[in-house]
Amino acid sequence: MRIPHNEPLGSDTSGQSAGGEPERRCILTGDHGSRDDLLRLAISPDGLVLPDALARAPGRGAWIGVSRGELEAAIAKGKLKGALARAFKGAALEIPTDLADKIEAALIRALTDRLGLEYKAGRLLVGSDRIAENARAGKVTLLAHAADASADGSRKLDQAWRVGEEREGSGMAGITLPLDRAALSVALGRDNVVHLALTDHAAAERIGAPLRRLLRFLGRTEMTGDQDTLPQTGSSGLPQSTTN
Repeated sequence: MRIPHNEPLGSDTSGQSAGGEPERRCILTGDHGSRDDLLRLAISPDGLVLPDALARAPGRGAWIGVSRGELEAAIAKGKLKGALARAFKGAALEIPTDLADKIEAALIRALTDRLGLEYKAGRLLVGSDRIAENARAGKVTLLAHAADASADGSRKLDQAWRVGEEREGSGMAGITLPLDRAALSVALGRDNVVHLALTDHAAAERIGAPLRRLLRFLGRTEMTGDQDTLPQTGSSGLPQSTTN
C-alpha cells in the first residue's frame, strides 16, 4: 500500500467532537471516536483491504473500533464485507483471510516504531535505577512494564512513581504492555528492556495513540474504556493501569 507523506487523504470523517476535533465512525458498531481511538482500513491498488495503522494512505478510508474477536465474528458473518462495500461505495475489494493478523502486526509495529523514535530522541528512559530516580523526583509522565516483567520489579517502580506523584495509597501503577522484553529490546535496539518511562508529556501522548489502538484491538480495557471505568490517570493525562 502506497503511503506518501504529503498527499492529502480523502474525506472519511463524520462530524466533529465538542472540542472541534474531527470524529470517525466505526463502520461495524456505528460508534464515534477520534482517530487516535479507531483504526483506519484502506484499499491497496489491487483491491486488498489492509490496515492503515498510521492513517496516512491516500484516498477514502473506513474506520473500525472493535476487538480482534469482534472483528473475526464480523468477518465470519459477512458483516465486515457489507460495511466495507458501503464505505467504499461498491468498489471492488478483497478481505484477506488473515486480516486480523495483519492488523495486530501493523498495530504492534506502529507502537514499537514510535517507542524506538522516542528512545532515539532521548525522551524514553530504560533501566530500573534510572526510572526509579526520575519517578521519585516526580518527572515520569508514563510508566510501562514488559508483559513478562517480574511482579516485584514492577511493584517497586510503581511505588516510586506514586511517591513522586504524591499519590501513595492510590493504587496508581504503570501499564503492562502487550509486548515482552524481547520485543521491547528489538524496538529500542538494546538488551533486556523490561521497564520504560517517559518524562515528556507530548511524547507520552504520541505513544498513547498507537497503544490505545492496540489495546482496544486486543480486548484490553486500559486506556480504552468509558470514563466511568477508566483506571486512574497519571500526570500526563493518560489513563494508567491500576494492576501490576
